[in-house]
Amino acid sequence: MSAATTQTSERQPVLYLSHGAPPLADDTTWTGELAAWSSDLPRPSSVLIVSAHWELAPIAVSATSGDVPLLYDFWGFPQRYYEVTYDAPGAPELAQSVAGLLSGVGESLHQDPSRGLDHGAYVPLKEMFPQADIPVLQLSMPTLDPQRLFALGERLAPLRDEGVLIVGSGFTTHNLAWFNPSAPSDAAPPTPSAEFDHWAAEAVGRGDVDAVLDFLAKAPAAREAHPRTEHWAPLYVALGAASASGGVDAASVIDGFWYGLSKRSWQFA
Repeated sequence: MSAATTQTSERQPVLYLSHGAPPLADDTTWTGELAAWSSDLPRPSSVLIVSAHWELAPIAVSATSGDVPLLYDFWGFPQRYYEVTYDAPGAPELAQSVAGLLSGVGESLHQDPSRGLDHGAYVPLKEMFPQADIPVLQLSMPTLDPQRLFALGERLAPLRDEGVLIVGSGFTTHNLAWFNPSAPSDAAPPTPSAEFDHWAAEAVGRGDVDAVLDFLAKAPAAREAHPRTEHWAPLYVALGAASASGGVDAASVIDGFWYGLSKRSWQFA
């Protein structure tokens, strides 16, 4: 039976997840958390993922023909991380739907037939949907502007009723100066990482979209937690898609720290 015949069109939640680096695959705690999370989700017809690692304007989508290639967009890791495969099918129909939603507000969608899934996409998806039988499409971030990305999420919200799982993939704190692989992966985080994580849990938990979008002014240790904002920005898209039907209903599904960085991840009803 083909993947297409086993998929449903059940309305999907929206996710924001912290995706980690390729060694996430070696962390049995985190891989177990991702697998358990996906097992509780309704099966999506396809996945639309926005990763911190693809900034491109005009807005673009990844390859849609055949199995989607991977982009090993990292350096200095052992060879085995460059041999990982994830042969998910492309999602040409989803690309057409996205193009239609964007054209309605005067935006055009560029398709890059050579662009594969970067590690912000395939690393978590391999743990959540290991059979690689759900079509995947990656969407670029055309800006890091919070309001524009939130509005992009709002435009994409109708896809949820077509069974599309919209995923923002970033990292709740992302200061690589804190990353200490010589310590245990679950060692106590630096104080600024813990402070920002606590603020994020409360702000997102109460659905305070304004605070999240203005986090640089509102959150403690914001510029330490995110020296550059690209790993927080996918959350704006997720919030836009989640709030389009009114309000934000968030559940913190994964928490804790990985080498000093907050891996907190949310599901939005």
